[in-house]
Amino acid sequence: MGIGKELKKRALGVSAKAVEKLMADEKRAMQIASAIGKVQRGKQAVDKGQQDLMRALNFAPQGDYKAVGKKLSSLKRRLRELDEKLDELTPE
Repeated sequence: MGIGKELKKRALGVSAKAVEKLMADEKRAMQIASAIGKVQRGKQAVDKGQQDLMRALNFAPQGDYKAVGKKLSSLKRRLRELDEKLDELTPE
């Protein structure tokens, strides 16, 4: 086993023990879960506010770019498939 894999294995073991100790106390575990939930809700609120602001300024929000990127990837894949089919049908 390489040194990198060994270090990764040990780091995972140490972090697992640390999380286990943190979560051993039910009250502490509930506080941690609550804090994580608040952070997630806060991030969602910030993301929504950013999207609303971008739309108000007539800029496309990041989500729109991601959607367009996925659509373009799908179209490129379909175009490649059609090109391959045309190559099969075209005599050389």
